[in-house]
Amino acid sequence: MSEGGMSGKTDVDADRSGAQETVYADCVHCAEPTEYPESVKGVTLCPVCEWQEAQRTACSG
Repeated sequence: MSEGGMSGKTDVDADRSGAQETVYADCVHCAEPTEYPESVKGVTLCPVCEWQEAQRTACSG
């Protein structure tokens, strides 16, 4: 086992993410991981909640 790092990460994951590990923000509605890093400001939603929010706010006329 290597020192430091997470045991679930592989070398391929490290190559894809570069030198820094990206931490994704949790959805403000359901707490599932989103596609946005924690550094993104504002309300972050997972893909499902984002789609549902778009349906709620769409023109219903």
